[in-house]
Amino acid sequence: MRVLIVEDDALLSDGLQAGLRLSGFSPEAVSCCDDARHALLSEGFEAMVLDLMLPDGSGLDLLRRLRAEGSSLPVLMLTARDGLDDRVAGLDAGADDYLGKPFELPELSARLRALLRRAQGRSENLLSWNGLTLDTARMTGLRDGREIAFARREFGILQALMERPGAILGKPQLEERLYGWQEDVESNTVEVHIHHLRAKLGSGFIRTVRGAGYRLAPEGTT
Repeated sequence: MRVLIVEDDALLSDGLQAGLRLSGFSPEAVSCCDDARHALLSEGFEAMVLDLMLPDGSGLDLLRRLRAEGSSLPVLMLTARDGLDDRVAGLDAGADDYLGKPFELPELSARLRALLRRAQGRSENLLSWNGLTLDTARMTGLRDGREIAFARREFGILQALMERPGAILGKPQLEERLYGWQEDVESNTVEVHIHHLRAKLGSGFIRTVRGAGYRLAPEGTT
């Protein structure tokens, strides 16, 4: 899940990125409204963590502008101003959730997972396909009563495919899901992760569509 963090406190921003990566997210961070607008124009984010007070304007104004433009991106407001009026203003401006500082990273991660579930029309943290059940909160899989452990990026690829089981996802889409702006991506990284996943799930669970990318095998065919 790619998340844009809009936070001007560098220490907090770094901590959020590190913590969210450990929880299976792919976070990117900017520090002002202008950079956030540019990032949202060019990158495929699935949620945004938005601070209220930013150096070049208000997070509320940025949110109102996004909603006026028709954006339905899930947004979690993050601010030290946690009074009732502030929460009401944030929610009325189009925020999907509101978390006051200080906060605990496990709660922030859980709230982001809840936003993603609602956006995808799901009610729980479980994804199931061809006998495999993924727990997106615990980052584990269960198949035939056996728990399967995945490396973080293996899990990210598998989650992306299981969120859209009928779709073909190209290598650039998967790389975008896994890596941030500042991270170097080796040319065969996705292929290596797919190889590891097939070793754990069977060679037929993920299929290669030549020249296009990867997709899950149809239900009942593995």
